[in-house]
Amino acid sequence: MKVISKSIEIAAPKERIWDVLLKDKYGRIWMDIFSPGSHALTDWELGSKVIFTDGSGGGIFGRIIMKEPYKIISVEYDGLLKNNLEDTTSEEAKPWIGTHETYKLTEKENKTLLEIESDMIDDYYDMMAEHWDKALLKIEELAISA
Repeated sequence: MKVISKSIEIAAPKERIWDVLLKDKYGRIWMDIFSPGSHALTDWELGSKVIFTDGSGGGIFGRIIMKEPYKIISVEYDGLLKNNLEDTTSEEAKPWIGTHETYKLTEKENKTLLEIESDMIDDYYDMMAEHWDKALLKIEELAISA
């Protein structure tokens, strides 16, 4: 397991970036980079379930374990979604259980630093790190134009 750590400074207030991260109308745009049709099914409240899926019946699910509006939100994954069913027991699902994905926002001089950290199994690290580079640029574009 490795950790993808990426960051970008965006010339937009943290509130706007927060909206781009969490509102469905924006999330569907930047999450599409990871897999066409990707989106989050959740209310983004602390303790709530979150499912990231591309509509094909596959994805990953977990819980919101930390939330400070406009500052940080973190997900702990509980397993994979296969054929729209939660999988917590297969050899494919087990490495993902207990992994985390965290988004942090810090304002500094008319800009906001967005930092992401995502636990990643080795086989997917390079591909997902590249996707995150593109996703951060899309988040920036959406935040500036929103």
